[in-house]
Amino acid sequence: MANKKLKFNSRTIHGGQQPDKAFGAVMPPVYLTSTYAQTKPGEHLGYEYSRSHNPTRSALEASLASIESGKHGLTFASGMAAIDAVIKLLQSGDEVISTNDLYGGTYRLFNKVFALYGITFHFVPMGDITQVEKHINTNTKLLWVETPTNPLMQVIDIKAMAALANTHKLLLAVDNTFASPYLQRPLELGADIVMHSATKYLGGHSDVVLGVLVLNDTDLAERLAFIQNASGAVPGPMDAFLVLRGIKTLHVRMQRHCENGRAIAEFLAQHSDVEKVYWPGLETHPNHDVAKAQMDDFGGMISFLHKDSSLKKAVDIVSSLQVFTLAESLGGVESLAGHPASMTHASIPKEKREKTGVTDSLIRLSVGIEDSDDLIADLAQALS
Repeated sequence: MANKKLKFNSRTIHGGQQPDKAFGAVMPPVYLTSTYAQTKPGEHLGYEYSRSHNPTRSALEASLASIESGKHGLTFASGMAAIDAVIKLLQSGDEVISTNDLYGGTYRLFNKVFALYGITFHFVPMGDITQVEKHINTNTKLLWVETPTNPLMQVIDIKAMAALANTHKLLLAVDNTFASPYLQRPLELGADIVMHSATKYLGGHSDVVLGVLVLNDTDLAERLAFIQNASGAVPGPMDAFLVLRGIKTLHVRMQRHCENGRAIAEFLAQHSDVEKVYWPGLETHPNHDVAKAQMDDFGGMISFLHKDSSLKKAVDIVSSLQVFTLAESLGGVESLAGHPASMTHASIPKEKREKTGVTDSLIRLSVGIEDSDDLIADLAQALS
């Protein structure tokens, strides 16, 4: 099958996939084995040890490469393990420029782990490219982009970042978790590496933890594959199977996430007690035009502020929700609500959080695929 000629919705099901060679199984079998028989020392059927390769994992990596318009897919035990592998491409003295609105776990990894090894990280508002240019010097090696960002939904121009990276011979990596390949494909826009926490939209059912890197450059892929194998932070075959199964319905799930996201963003924007709504699909959202240009729709991630800016009010709202579940994470079929300051971004110092806009009153929603009327009714009762 010429998978490259298929459109996206078909690639989620068929991309990179072939029936199992042994018995023609349509879904790849879960290969629960750590090792593989060899006919002679060093002679085998392509697999020798499951830290290095596993057929179920290989099927997932081929699917991921297909839906992200890449040549090489690599999977890891978590999204953080995938980010860890990218930063291990660097060495002491190197510098990284990233966004000032960043997932708390990524910030913690950069600032509390890799900074100890002599790598310098700059956190700047990447929506303004001049702020990025100011920090580029001879030690700069990597631009790390989230777009939309977590949790303020800042939109960063990937094409502009790619042009900047190309001019200065830097690597450009994009965390595409919030958008998913259904909405945005950074490699098509000039990025070198795209990263996902597949725990979120790719898996889609809140039942697996897994990380992803996809890229086109073969030499870079080999370097990252070496790190993947040497460090050993790889997913198990059952986790790979669950994400591969999730990808099969990515397109239909994302369509409903987007529909519900729009309905709830518009409801919140018109609510008399809501101060501000962060959702890239609103025309008032900063860099909305960039979002329109590089995204196919605007997703189901929304943050908002109540007019009562107290911590107590935010806690009361998220604790009163009945259809939304108060929980960490995002991207599952069920709707989740979170309080970034005390949950996903608690590892970022308060003064740094608040300077960016992640205040104690900010609420983040991951809008699921339930009936939008039920979700709006739930928000209405919680806000009241």
